[in-house]
Order: sequence, then C-alpha cells, then structure tokens
Amino acid sequence: VAHPSFDGEGGPWPVHCVQDTEGAAFHPDLRLPPEVIVVTKGTRFDHDQNSVFDDTGLAKHLHEKGVRRLWVGGLAQDVCVKATVLDGRKAGFSVHVIQDATRPVTEEGGKEALKLMAEAGAELILAA
Repeated sequence: VAHPSFDGEGGPWPVHCVQDTEGAAFHPDLRLPPEVIVVTKGTRFDHDQNSVFDDTGLAKHLHEKGVRRLWVGGLAQDVCVKATVLDGRKAGFSVHVIQDATRPVTEEGGKEALKLMAEAGAELILAA
C-alpha cells in the first residue's frame, strides 16, 4: 500500500488501518446508532492527516450542530491525538483530553504532547 506515512514510502509508520481492511474496521460488536457520522482521515496521498480536522469538514459540521466541547482519546497521544486537540482548540472548541484513553509512541513524546495540549487550553482529565 503506497501512502506517504508508511515506512515503505519514506514515512515513519508501518502499514496500518488501510481503508476497506480488517485493520480499519470497527469491532463487529460495536453498535453505532444511525445518526453517527464516521469521519475518515489519512486518505490523502499528498500529505499525512494526523488531525481529524485536517481537510475533513468536521469542524464546520460540529459548529453547525452547535457542538462546543470535545472529549478526545485514541492513538497516538503524541501524534494524532495532539494534532486533533490542537486543531480543535484552534477551531474554537473546548477540548478535554482523556489521558487514560490514549497512549503515546514514546514516553518523552507523550509528556511534551500533554504540555503542548495544556498550553493550548485543553483540559487534561482521567476517565477512571
């Protein structure tokens, strides 16, 4: 699979979450209500999309729906989570990072990401 983020194409990551493969599929037991909107990222071939807001139209859609607060978790804390949180703050959302629902690639990168997200005004919280 040729994608600029994959190591075979000069990027830092192994092949993962490729569209229309098991690695990108939702768990079969996950029951999503019909009103759920699935946002797909990482589909561009001219650059990687670490943030869920990068060229997806999500910020506009959320603003149109009156959404003001976001709760963010996922992988990796020091890459995609950080980019999403920072873009969410830039888009005017109140952002809550669920620290125990995310993990960094490296411990050092995670500490720096948490610092940057907090400095941007994100609230760092725990779910448990």
